[in-house]
Amino acid sequence: MGEFCPEISGVLMADTFFCTSITIEHLHFNFGAFKTSAQIMPNLPGIEEIAGDFGGDFFKPLLICDANTEYLAVKIRGNAAIPVCTLEAGESHKDWQAVETILRNARDAGLGRDGIFIGVGGGVIGDLAAFAASIYMRGCSLALVSTTLLGMVDASLGGKTGFDLFGVKNLAGTFFPARHVYMPMESLATLPLPEWKSGMAELIKTAILDSDNFLEDIASLIAVFPDGSFSGGFPPDFASRILAIGTDLSRCISRAVRFKGAIVEEDPLETGNRRVLLNLGHTFGHALEAAAGLGTISHGEAVAWGIARSCDLALALGVCPPQRAERIRALLAAYGYETASPHPLMNSGAPGAFIQALGSDKKKRGGNLSFIVPGEKSAQAVKTAADSAAAVPAASDSFMDTISQIIGI
Repeated sequence: MGEFCPEISGVLMADTFFCTSITIEHLHFNFGAFKTSAQIMPNLPGIEEIAGDFGGDFFKPLLICDANTEYLAVKIRGNAAIPVCTLEAGESHKDWQAVETILRNARDAGLGRDGIFIGVGGGVIGDLAAFAASIYMRGCSLALVSTTLLGMVDASLGGKTGFDLFGVKNLAGTFFPARHVYMPMESLATLPLPEWKSGMAELIKTAILDSDNFLEDIASLIAVFPDGSFSGGFPPDFASRILAIGTDLSRCISRAVRFKGAIVEEDPLETGNRRVLLNLGHTFGHALEAAAGLGTISHGEAVAWGIARSCDLALALGVCPPQRAERIRALLAAYGYETASPHPLMNSGAPGAFIQALGSDKKKRGGNLSFIVPGEKSAQAVKTAADSAAAVPAASDSFMDTISQIIGI
């Protein structure tokens, strides 16, 4: 399990909504042949700090960001003469062209195999920067400055990289963990509302896998909101209210990071039965993203809907107590996520695209689809055929009929 090293305390400026000190946490993980250091910290790291963490006298980096995080990359760079590669923002630009832009910028900047790619942003930038680093001159060093909640609790840790191809989310990718991951709470102060929706869904997912106590912690975060605040979705003042209890949020982030890190240490390449559990809600969610059009719905909102569908599947198969499934769905609804089926974005042409996307899911093995569903505790895998000790037996035809009923088609 990752080694936890508490260090010093820092205080964020009042204009970032944090009113209390945030303890810097250093977490260290071994992901197969890769070692990753993750820091949960109050403020953005400076380029001098990043250089010091890599050590040695030679430090030739490329900062990689998008139009939304360019100002953060510039702040990290300071007065140093370091090139910045700015990509177009959003899932719709998570493609080979973006990867090629990174590679071209690295070449033009004269980076060798000992160069360092520094991704500054959320899940999209992290995936693109990491994939580019994994193939540039057969692999260069990588650091990620995770500036979104989703990036902190999920995307930046564990080494999954990739880009969307042929309309399939992350069809092309590698496993390439960053040497250093920085999680500055400061960056959350300007996070747009859709990014909060994405991040909170992944936080809920991790809590489901971890423990009911963690679920209670996530539920308690919304105690700072007046009744009815989420009746129309996430309220406009979500960021200011949630950041006012910054230490509570940072503890939840820390718990999620440690949980995921421990899972990935056990199964770094997702060849066993452990890391695959982190895909709870993702088989349904990724298919919804593809059916709606990549970038139409945020990843987290799709995953939240996917978790609700996973609860339905678990109940249909009798592997999750009704009380636990209802508790999970109630928490999703409390945060204002869409949980009804069919999803409002499932228009007349979407059902066929949804089923096609399921068939392209990366977790398919031996022609069998795999779904992660909540169990009595944590979660478990179910498949269209019992080809694995981790699978719940299910005949393909009846299983897919159940899937169709669950998604409302």
